[in-house]
Amino acid sequence: MPKRCFIITGTSKGIGESLARTLLARGDRVVGISRREAGSLDQFLGYTHVAFDLMQTAGLEPMLQSILGRINPEDLDMIGLVNNAAMLEPLRRIEAMRPEEMEANFRVTLMAPMILTAVFTRETQAWDLRKKVIQVSSGSGSYANPGMSVYSAAKAGLNMFTMCAGTELADSVEVIAIDPGMVDTSLQASARNKSGKEFELAPYFEQAYREGQLTSPDDIAKRIAEIIDAPMKSGSIAHC
Repeated sequence: MPKRCFIITGTSKGIGESLARTLLARGDRVVGISRREAGSLDQFLGYTHVAFDLMQTAGLEPMLQSILGRINPEDLDMIGLVNNAAMLEPLRRIEAMRPEEMEANFRVTLMAPMILTAVFTRETQAWDLRKKVIQVSSGSGSYANPGMSVYSAAKAGLNMFTMCAGTELADSVEVIAIDPGMVDTSLQASARNKSGKEFELAPYFEQAYREGQLTSPDDIAKRIAEIIDAPMKSGSIAHC
C-alpha cells in the first residue's frame, strides 16, 4: 500500500502532469486538482482527480477539507501539497492591463497557494507524520522583467509567503519554494508566440526555445521529486 500521498494543483498539463506521473509511477498516491483531467494519469490506480477552478478562491477551503477528510493519516508516512498551478497572463505593459486580468492572475498564482497552504496546515495539524508544502515558483519572482509585472509580483509574493510561513511552521511542516528554471511548458509557448510589439521579451523566449535552453517537464518533475524526498529547512527556496 502506498505510504505517501501528494495533492497537486494544475495536473492537466506541464510540470503538474509530469510530476503527478512521476510520483504515481514510483507508487505514491496523488490527488490532482485542475479544471480538466490529464488522460495520461488515468492509467494509475493511485490517481484521483478533483475538478476545480482555482480562481474560485471562496471554494478552496471546503474543497481541500473534502480531500483531506477522505485520507486516513494512519495509512501514511508522509503527506504533501504541491502548489503548482499558475497564470502567466497578462503579458503586457502596465498601462495596457485591465484590473480583472490582474485580479485573476493573483487569485490563481498567489492567493490560491496561500489559502491552500493555510488550510492544509490547519487540517493536518494533529496528524503525526511528515508534512511538506512545495510552492512551484519562478525566477521571474526575483528579477524585474518588462511586460511581466503581474506574474513576477505574484511569484515574488509566493517566495516571501514561503519564507514567512517557514519561520512559523518550522517545527511541524516543511514549507519550501522551488524555482524550476526555464521549462518547455504551455506558459513558455504563450510567451514566445506573442509579437514583440505586445510583449517585448517574446524574442528572448523564442531564442531560448530555438537554442534548446528549455528543460522538459519530465526532467524537472524528476528533480522536484528528489527535492520532495530530501529534508529541507522550512522557508527555503530551492533551484532545479
